[in-house]
Amino acid sequence: MTEKPTRVVDAHVHLWDPANKDWYPYLAPAFEGGGAGMYRHFDAATYRAESAAWNVVKFVNVAAATGPNSVEETLELDRTANEQGGPTAIIGGLPPADTVDQSIAMLDRQMQAPRFRGVRPMGPLGSPVPDDAVLAALRDRQLVFELMAHPDQLVDAAVRLEPFGDLTVVVEHTGWPRADTDEERSVWRRGIATLAGLGDHVVCKLSGLSMPFGTMAPGVVRPWLEYALEMFGAARCMFASNFPVDSAAGSFDDLYTTFTTVTGELDAGAREKLFAGTAERVYRI
Repeated sequence: MTEKPTRVVDAHVHLWDPANKDWYPYLAPAFEGGGAGMYRHFDAATYRAESAAWNVVKFVNVAAATGPNSVEETLELDRTANEQGGPTAIIGGLPPADTVDQSIAMLDRQMQAPRFRGVRPMGPLGSPVPDDAVLAALRDRQLVFELMAHPDQLVDAAVRLEPFGDLTVVVEHTGWPRADTDEERSVWRRGIATLAGLGDHVVCKLSGLSMPFGTMAPGVVRPWLEYALEMFGAARCMFASNFPVDSAAGSFDDLYTTFTTVTGELDAGAREKLFAGTAERVYRI
């Protein structure tokens, strides 16, 4: 049996309180109806309890509040991180704005939080990639851009991102496939290969497959994880739990056992990067 990693840096967690209907309106109805799976209060203490068997030394919170509230979420999580025991770093929100100046102002407001490392778009957007001026602002501030895009959007996103070779880009949720089908995988493979070909500044977050697939079984997720690893390499990939969202399909132990199983034939250096080192480098933690 493959040994567990010596340490874990979880690159994607959502700390939230669904009772806050202004911030998380999409969680509130199910929370009030019982709060199972992702629809439950999930704080740092809960996360630590559920991941206790895996020596999680650091974790990254990713924006989940809606619209402009995602900016306030960044500031609040940073303010309480010391007393709550995390997060170590924060990916904030980039909600829709009327002007580029407003978008950049939201970046600068979140930069007041020392743990702030970058953003992902929040809310309905015409494109998963923001205006070039916003990308330039992220680059100039040495912030990370997290790409939320489905397989049929990945190639177009790569075209938009190609001029920004000195902007760190994180492809979220393994390229966010919608289904475990041959057709989806074919489109996804082309997109993943195109993004990987942009260069070392683009990395892939190996996470989120339990959302569309409804399982953490190694036999199901292995082909997706292995192709992403083939394209990006271990130095440009990082594992993440996407908890509590993915907890609907199994426990933290189930998920990280699958990650351990899939990487069982890799050497210790590659596994260290996947489970901890890449995330530490990308998020500067």
